[in-house]
Parts: sequence; structure tokens; C-alpha cells
Amino acid sequence: MMTANDAHARPTRDGQEPLYDVSIATPSHAERARTLVVRITTGTLCTVAVDPVGYPYGSFVTVAFDNGDPVFLVSTMAEHTRNLKQDPRASLLVAETRAEDPLANGRVTLIGRCSRVEGGGGTARDAFLAVHPNAAYYVDFGDFAFWRLRVESIRYIGGYGRMSWVEADAWRAAEPDPLASVADGIIAHMNQDHAETMVLYCRAFSKAIELDAATMTGVDRYGFEMSAITKEGPRPVRVAFPGPVVTAEQARAALIAMVHDAREILA
Repeated sequence: MMTANDAHARPTRDGQEPLYDVSIATPSHAERARTLVVRITTGTLCTVAVDPVGYPYGSFVTVAFDNGDPVFLVSTMAEHTRNLKQDPRASLLVAETRAEDPLANGRVTLIGRCSRVEGGGGTARDAFLAVHPNAAYYVDFGDFAFWRLRVESIRYIGGYGRMSWVEADAWRAAEPDPLASVADGIIAHMNQDHAETMVLYCRAFSKAIELDAATMTGVDRYGFEMSAITKEGPRPVRVAFPGPVVTAEQARAALIAMVHDAREILA
């Protein structure tokens, strides 16, 4: 599960060593990328322009994912449809808009060739309407059709210092994190109601012994990440769950059990 190209998993530029065991279970970049895209329903589709010839042409599109491939319901009159009929090469940029610093947001660029989905859309239709139910109003209009981008290359950027090219096989094998839909709620609850617990976790399960405070910044099936406020400034800390969790209830049970374990360790 471990990725080797995350900046927080290496000594920092001023020589600081990580405050936690970097070998603990961590989502792969393929898993992180798949998790990111399923939470976003729009993107920028870039095609090769017919006029002016050969220039990249960016379009705002609504998107859903069918077995890892982006699928679109687009008008036959759209400029990008015209471009794809001439040259199927395309890329799709899907980006978060969560952090105050735009460059701290995650984004994924998917590169491949697009083809029209025949026969009413099949699984592409089902996947798209599940995400965009309002499209049912015009899905059967004669001037709309489903298109699929068959992913060949994936560029993942998870904010500062976390980036890589993801292999297509790894992309297709990866699954979105099962906690993705409840992660924000878990993080908010822990930071609002259990701030002292974050400090306890850091002291028991990492090298962040001397710290003033800590906040949870991320959670996934394998564990969670915190920002520990030390005398050197904010430092990242990752702590693994005892085993993978797939529901909010399992995450809650694991977090409670870890409080008991942390107290025993510090005692």
C-alpha cells in the first residue's frame, strides 16, 4: 500500500526526520486518485481542435465513472464532440476545490482515447444517471450521446509533494476508499470534540512527544493523518488502524480502542 513519492514520507529539506513509521499501511496513489475522482462530478475535457487545427481545446463537462473510465453525455453539436470525431485523443482534468490554497488541492489528469458508446449507453448510461439523475430529462434526445474515455495514463497530484504517474493496471485494480463519503464528518467530529485525543495518539503512536496540539487532517481505510503542532512548527503524523475499516462505525470502534491502547502505552 505504501507510496514512495510522498514528501511527508521523507526527511524534509531542513533535515527533519519523519515523526512516524513511514512503512505503515498507506493508500497507494492509485487508490487516492480513484477516491478523488468519484467524489467530483465535473471536469475539464481537453480535445484536439479541428479549428484552429491541432490546438488543445478545453471544455467544461459533467462526468461519471464506469469501471475507472470517465463517461460523458454530450451534445452532438458540441465543439468537443466535433473534435473527438476527428481525433479521439483526449484528457480529462478532475480537481478538488476544497482547500483555501488551490495548489494544496488534489487533482487527477486522465489521458486516453474517446469513443462513442453505442446501443443506448449500457453501463455508461447507468453510471452517469446514478450521479446525474437530472440528465434523465434529455438522455434520450437524438442530439445527445454517451462517450467513454478509455484511460491509458494517469497523473495524480495530491497537493504539495504528493504526485506520481499511476499505471493503468493499478488504476483499474484500485478501489475508492470506503470511508470517502464519511471522512469529512469523522475529521470534523474528532477535531471539535476530541482535540485532546489527537495529542494522545501522537504521543503514543509516533515520535511527536513534545507538542502543543494536533488536528486530524485525513482518514482512510488504513488509518489517519494528523498535523502535530511542535516547537518546529506543524509536522505530519500518520497512525495506522489495527486493521482496515470500511464503515464509519468500524472507524469509530477502532478510534475508541486506540485511546485505550494509547493510555496503556503512555502509562
